[in-house]
Amino acid sequence: MTRLAGSTQRQASQQAMKSSYLPSDSALGLVSTHSFPAIVGTADMMLKSSEVTLVGYEKIGSGHCTAIVRGKVADVRLAVEEGAKTAEQFGQLISKLVIPRPMPNLEAIFPIGSYLVEMAQQQQGYSRLSNSSIGLLETRGFPAMVGAADAMLKSADVQLASYEIIGDGLCTAIIRGSVANVAVAIEAGIQAAERIGELHAVMIIPRLLEDLEHTLPVANCWREQAEPLPMLMPNKVRERQRELIALPELEKRPLVFKKPVEILQNEPLE
Repeated sequence: MTRLAGSTQRQASQQAMKSSYLPSDSALGLVSTHSFPAIVGTADMMLKSSEVTLVGYEKIGSGHCTAIVRGKVADVRLAVEEGAKTAEQFGQLISKLVIPRPMPNLEAIFPIGSYLVEMAQQQQGYSRLSNSSIGLLETRGFPAMVGAADAMLKSADVQLASYEIIGDGLCTAIIRGSVANVAVAIEAGIQAAERIGELHAVMIIPRLLEDLEHTLPVANCWREQAEPLPMLMPNKVRERQRELIALPELEKRPLVFKKPVEILQNEPLE
């Protein structure tokens, strides 16, 4: 069993290394923050500032979140600078990094390869809440987040999409709806969170790009599941009862036997 798992892991690593060779002008960009709403807002700004692809997030605990993008060197540099400015506005920037021409081995080991983007898009897909605005409210403490989520749902026509926990007691409630409803709900959530516990960060994004849509958590109840095809069962064919067919009676005729030829023994044989 161990040998099989090791072989599968080696094959996946080799496939990742083969598929992660990038052009000579490619680069990776990383921006780290101390808040999940801040990292989502940072990723949104990076995607909208230049032509880069969002690989995903890396959460290492204690509230540290890193957004990872890839693209051409110039685009990645611009995206990282704009993302860092956004994180600084929230007072949540920890660090930033641009890696020109990363080695294939680096991408095969760390969660920064292009194959992860394809896997995430295939697994995540779209939900019934896609193409709607998003609001994120982060608290320090689980009760404050649950109370804020309840207040948001009761104050406006929004839906609770999911929640995220990143360590250090930081919890984020994620709601979806129209821009106006999300704004009203966030205001109600802020008041509830401050009354119950500690409010840490909030974020409203009116329009989500496709890359960002795929990387955000969504509860299973909102995901669009393909309806299974009906199982085709063979219909039982009722066998027709065999009917006996009456055959016409044969005409009875007497048997006529020819008289046997008598061989005359007295006549000489020629």
